[in-house]
Amino acid sequence: MDTIAHHGRTTAYRSVAGDGTGPVTLYVHGSGTTHRLWGQQYAASGPAHPAVALDLSGHGESEDIDTAPGTATVDAYTEDVVAVAEAVDADVLVGSSLGGALAQWVALESSWRPEALVLAGTGPTLPVFDGLCSWLDDDFERAVEFLHGRDRLFHATDEALRSRSRDRMTAVGQRVTRRDFLTCDRFDVRDRVTDIDVPTLSLCGEHDKLTPRTVHEELAAELPAGEFALVPDAAHLSMVERPVAFNDAVAGFLRSRLRT
Repeated sequence: MDTIAHHGRTTAYRSVAGDGTGPVTLYVHGSGTTHRLWGQQYAASGPAHPAVALDLSGHGESEDIDTAPGTATVDAYTEDVVAVAEAVDADVLVGSSLGGALAQWVALESSWRPEALVLAGTGPTLPVFDGLCSWLDDDFERAVEFLHGRDRLFHATDEALRSRSRDRMTAVGQRVTRRDFLTCDRFDVRDRVTDIDVPTLSLCGEHDKLTPRTVHEELAAELPAGEFALVPDAAHLSMVERPVAFNDAVAGFLRSRLRT
């Protein structure tokens, strides 16, 4: 892992050169996970273009922050993303769920401008079920199990996938995972979506109950340069469940929009 020091803390990231051609793509994970979510995107079987995946503050190997859920956390996580993007000369942001919210925030609020965005399992708002918010406070194990129910994070019944995901969320821990999900619940850029004018792919897992297809279709329709695509036989974490289909969708979008 490489690191970058910024804003009084250190952010860790993994960088893979690929074949050295094409856009440098920075992958941003969602709530309660780490850069390892993107293993099938930065591994040898993933896209040939240079790929980078970071750990947001408090996740994996990155130093933590002391921020309240909401805008303060969005701002801090955005600092992480921009610091890494500038360090690696990134061209494209690919964000999952909370990571997709951060990608939107980068496009709206940051002085650094991506050439394209891929927003997977995300929308201009990310409301969280009241029961989950409560369990994140007082019954973390129940919250983790709820998220791993059918057609939430995963559509497949592959216990190995679910077990790795549970372990990763448990390692990130209750405090940080709670902060992530409450930040999602308070995120709202519905009245600003039309200001995101870079080419953007809204990418949805077919069976995603956390951010359903309609959310992605509406987002793509509102974005000035938006497209919608579906990953079949997958739920919220389509990049994990169906990596080939996910990677193909991203690569096709980048070829068409960036002429890579």
